[in-house]
Amino acid sequence: MAQRTEKAIANALKKLLAKRPLNKITISDIANECGINRMTFYYHYRDVYDLIESIADEELKGALEGKRTLADWQEGILNLMTVMKKEQAFYTGVYNSIERDKTIDYICNLISDLLKEGVDQLPSTGKASAEDVQFIVDFYAYAFCGILLQWVRKGMRQEPAVLVDQMGKLGKGGLGRGLEAFSEGR
Repeated sequence: MAQRTEKAIANALKKLLAKRPLNKITISDIANECGINRMTFYYHYRDVYDLIESIADEELKGALEGKRTLADWQEGILNLMTVMKKEQAFYTGVYNSIERDKTIDYICNLISDLLKEGVDQLPSTGKASAEDVQFIVDFYAYAFCGILLQWVRKGMRQEPAVLVDQMGKLGKGGLGRGLEAFSEGR
């Protein structure tokens, strides 16, 4: 029963975000949209931002599930972008409505975690310092995050597969080459 209520609340917010900006949506609006009272909303979520984070966690982290190696990181990012495009009104509304820094941090952390898990599987990782490995991961994560956020800003017009292919061309072997460059002379 709780999952069904949470799904109804999430769908209500998505429906409302397709019509108006987040700062014009109240808890009462969400509750009315899905036929619950405000206290039921608060039983499940602290506030609308907690609801947004819950939706993003379920959808975006779910899109990356099982795609945590360097062999399939592109598929993970493609899944992430496909979910975002499918729910374009929600993700664009969130991006345009709340503190951009939170959105940027959230997306960049997802990508960084994905890349870090893949890099940790490379044999050359042990030769570079932990700080160097993190620098390389951050470099690529923020580059890919920037491309993804620009895609959102431009209305998600470009097909995710095209962008992911371009990212793959830049990233292919780049992480390994970066590790090797930082490992030389150690």
